[in-house]
Amino acid sequence: MRVKLEGYVHLARMIDKCRAVLVGTEGEYIYPCPMDERLLEFVGITSDQFTAAVKTNPADEGVAAWFRQTAKPHPTAELDEWNKKLLARGPSSPESLEKFNKYRDAVDPSRTDLTAWSDLQDLEEGRDVPRRMVIA
Repeated sequence: MRVKLEGYVHLARMIDKCRAVLVGTEGEYIYPCPMDERLLEFVGITSDQFTAAVKTNPADEGVAAWFRQTAKPHPTAELDEWNKKLLARGPSSPESLEKFNKYRDAVDPSRTDLTAWSDLQDLEEGRDVPRRMVIA
């Protein structure tokens, strides 16, 4: 999730999820999910365009080159801020919070310090997520 490709967090993960959907091995992954849609909207690309690019480019480098040529460019400071906001984004409604807590509890109910979807995804996929101090 935090790995940057072409300067964007989530892009590499989105490519992987799209490939999995194309070959029918997505399991519990959802493509396009709300995070995918946020990235695509930010760069002015539709999920259909992105899916077609992934389908016609067997290597990530080809998708990255296509993305670089097609995506609406953003100044570095704006891109950095967008990346930061996406990584910090948490549940935005009571229903979303309920879903977040359900997923978190299935992975590690002791991690009540988690508030961002990106941290939950990293935890779920076995990446280290440092504990944060919970302020009551």
